[in-house]
Amino acid sequence: MLSGIFPTIRIVDEIQSRQMATPLVRDIMQTKVVTISEEDCLSTVEDIMTLGRVRHIPVVRAGRLVGVVSERDLLRISLSNLSGLRSDQRRAFLHTVEIKRVMSTPAVVVSPETAVTTAARILAERKIGCLPVVEGNELRGLVTETDVLRHFASLAGGLAIPAIG
Repeated sequence: MLSGIFPTIRIVDEIQSRQMATPLVRDIMQTKVVTISEEDCLSTVEDIMTLGRVRHIPVVRAGRLVGVVSERDLLRISLSNLSGLRSDQRRAFLHTVEIKRVMSTPAVVVSPETAVTTAARILAERKIGCLPVVEGNELRGLVTETDVLRHFASLAGGLAIPAIG
């Protein structure tokens, strides 16, 4: 009579362990995130990206997320407007362009409780490099395609891959 109960318990235990083991964005996201105002200029973005070795910067207005500016955005504006200019001319031009003119808006966001697999799917389907992590109206962090790749690589090889920088 009890023999039929034990397989059911094992199945329930397996389901619960899989649910508990589902990695969430909060487990892999970056929490120390540099933000920038939409009123700042692209030369500031270029400096932050170069010096800080970052490719994505959340854009805020009065502390609230309004968009994301990426290395791709900077490259796109540079290629379309700056080809053939000297370095000083290029720099002067970037100083005149406000971030709000080139940022991606609205930002595609996730919550800290989003599954890493869901975040990976969003990144791939939208062909974007990062997802700001928002809880309520507050920016909590940023998860990038590199964070997701590092996570899956560590699962596949059983090795933790340290962040650079």
